[in-house]
Amino acid sequence: MTQSRFPADLDPDANLDPDDWEAFRAEAHRMLDASIDHVRTLRDQPVWRPLPAEIRAGFDAALPHRGSELAAVHDEFRRTVQPYSTGNLHPSFMGWVHGGGTVVGMVAEMLAGGLNANLGGRDHAPIEVERQILRWLGVLFGYPATASGLFVTGTSMANFLAVLVARTRALGPQIRQTGLAGRAEHLVAYASGAAHGCIRQAFELSGLGAEALRLVAVDGGQRLDLEALRAAIAADKAAGKTPFLVIGSAGTVDVGAIDDLDALADLAAAEGVWFHVDGAFGALGMLSPELAPRLAGIERSDSLALDFHKWGQVPYDAGYLLVRDGEIHRATFAAPAAYLRRETRGLAGGSPWPCDYGPDLSRGFRALKTWFTLKVYGLDRLGAAIAGTCRVARHLRDRVESEERLELLAPVTLNIVCFRHKGDDPDRLNARIVADLHESGIAAPSTTTIGGGLAIRAAIVNHRTREDDIDRMIDAILRLGAKQ
Repeated sequence: MTQSRFPADLDPDANLDPDDWEAFRAEAHRMLDASIDHVRTLRDQPVWRPLPAEIRAGFDAALPHRGSELAAVHDEFRRTVQPYSTGNLHPSFMGWVHGGGTVVGMVAEMLAGGLNANLGGRDHAPIEVERQILRWLGVLFGYPATASGLFVTGTSMANFLAVLVARTRALGPQIRQTGLAGRAEHLVAYASGAAHGCIRQAFELSGLGAEALRLVAVDGGQRLDLEALRAAIAADKAAGKTPFLVIGSAGTVDVGAIDDLDALADLAAAEGVWFHVDGAFGALGMLSPELAPRLAGIERSDSLALDFHKWGQVPYDAGYLLVRDGEIHRATFAAPAAYLRRETRGLAGGSPWPCDYGPDLSRGFRALKTWFTLKVYGLDRLGAAIAGTCRVARHLRDRVESEERLELLAPVTLNIVCFRHKGDDPDRLNARIVADLHESGIAAPSTTTIGGGLAIRAAIVNHRTREDDIDRMIDAILRLGAKQ
């Protein structure tokens, strides 16, 4: 007789719902209240705290074979996790390009968890929410009704999928059966030397190889140099290569530069190549009447990658890929199978499904927190918040230019400011200043390299950041820099 694997005091037929629903309700309300209080009191907290060694060691605890009370686990979360998170909710977080999120998005995530919907396919309302957002984006970016779109983890994944779609357009859908051997070595693509590193990675993962990507020189404004691009295309064609893709940046990772998207669209059309835009955060500048004119030409792209979790302030993660030609997008990924049989009625209806436009069959309900954010705040208020981050960035630029001990290292196009404290060994000095800022909890900028030297990089993405947060950071930098 086989011995039961369940301890004697556990019922193997019991489900995982609460025994006492009202007690659970009370504890769930306490958890929600605590989360709201955490966001409400952000300004009273450090931006970031180093994780103490004893708390880090606690994550080496053994597997929890026996459960604990929900209240106890929540209290452990508040003690060991919540105080030591990334800090990007805080108004003085200016490192990397992380959105600040909202409490609306937070509770929408709770609602999505309550549905536990799989957005891979089938006929249900959550997929209609995602399709509605596709239609809204089509209007915003001037794409046709036949365009396709897909929520993904982020723009790194969206850029990768866009390369695969462009590859399919160049080599045909049969490449999925025949493979790349002997077919892809002649294909070449082009992006700015300031493009995000995920672009190169996309070529590595696509089978085309990093050598198929030409990183073209940038001009003084960190925008892709059009004459250098034309020369690179001409040289490749003369060498028997086949240009198939041009990638423009709408907000480069280091300084937030926007390539001349209209000119790139002209060039791509003349060459007959796919035109993709990496608009990780900058594309949503279309929500602001002040910024939208700088994105002229984005509506002419063949595909566009963006992140709602950056300037859109949607909680992580909520990346998106928009493709003008929905048929070539579908031909790149659709994979019919018996267990994915489509019907004209019942739950198995509603074809085509989102899984026809990407590699994931299991997909979370990312669309819901985006839908709530767009509907609750409205495009006008979100656009005003985006413009506000650029206003705050200009204040930072002005502070830097007004201080003799600081110097600006790149033009401020949108919301990213790169600068440094002057000194005999500026790389060492500014690296120390940034680390000291982090550990003090005052502010959290990041660093990058501009002109061969280390720069303090402040990305103003959070809708909560104001001019006094900037002044507090600059005052701290000046104090720390005086200790060199």
